[in-house]
Amino acid sequence: MKIRKLCLGGAMILGVVALAGCQKQANTETAIQEAVEQAAETSGAPEKKDVTIYLVRHGKTFFNTTGQVQGWADSPLTEEGEYQADAAGKGMKDIVFTTAFSGDLGRQRATAKHILAQNQGDIPELQEVIGLREEFYGGFEGKPDEELWRPIYEANGASYDEKGSTYLELSKKEKVDTIAAIDPLHMAETYDDISKRSIEVMDTIVKATQEAGGGNALAVSSGDEIATILDLLVPEQYQGERIANCSVTVLTYKDGLYELKACGDVSYMQAGEERNK
Repeated sequence: MKIRKLCLGGAMILGVVALAGCQKQANTETAIQEAVEQAAETSGAPEKKDVTIYLVRHGKTFFNTTGQVQGWADSPLTEEGEYQADAAGKGMKDIVFTTAFSGDLGRQRATAKHILAQNQGDIPELQEVIGLREEFYGGFEGKPDEELWRPIYEANGASYDEKGSTYLELSKKEKVDTIAAIDPLHMAETYDDISKRSIEVMDTIVKATQEAGGGNALAVSSGDEIATILDLLVPEQYQGERIANCSVTVLTYKDGLYELKACGDVSYMQAGEERNK
């Protein structure tokens, strides 16, 4: 038996060619071609780096304080919201971020800047991406929360509680599509609308971070949008936990799979508050 080395496109392939007289040349050429094709599929592919994504909900806003529907409608961070963002940043100050993203809403952008300002490492450029926006509630934007949620609660045999203590036995998709169905302007996003942009933006974050060498990505978004991302990517791991202001939700990405490591975690913010004392 003879071993022949073939150098094709910089990839070294070991082709084992039997020299038995009864073997046809066509079989040898086929075996070599298959080896070439297999090498081409693997040798040119870049190594996929692992990525950890820190999904942070923005700090408390004026509309959060007054109980108004806040999707694409925007309101500034309150003094408490700025304090929360600074505290979360101090709690994460030792995390080295390879990339940083936020939605293009003012409350998301401001929160990301507060967090990055506390970081002790090299600060990556903050990239704004529309896909991290909060969900759009159409004609309910800016109106009291009660006007949006009361009809949904009552339609499902529950009394509306502004504190959210009553849990609706509805899937994330059912809630979103119900809002779209009752929107008086017929402009609110459907679950399919949100799903498309959410998956696309997570792909963008992972790819950009891998291209930068892998590691940690900061991504500042909003409560319902983060919940939808989890519902899409880790449905068996996400159990509908509350996503509080400036809480941190951690996802890892490896070999094409996401894993939920922490959900609505406020310990980073609490750690930062301790450092303020």
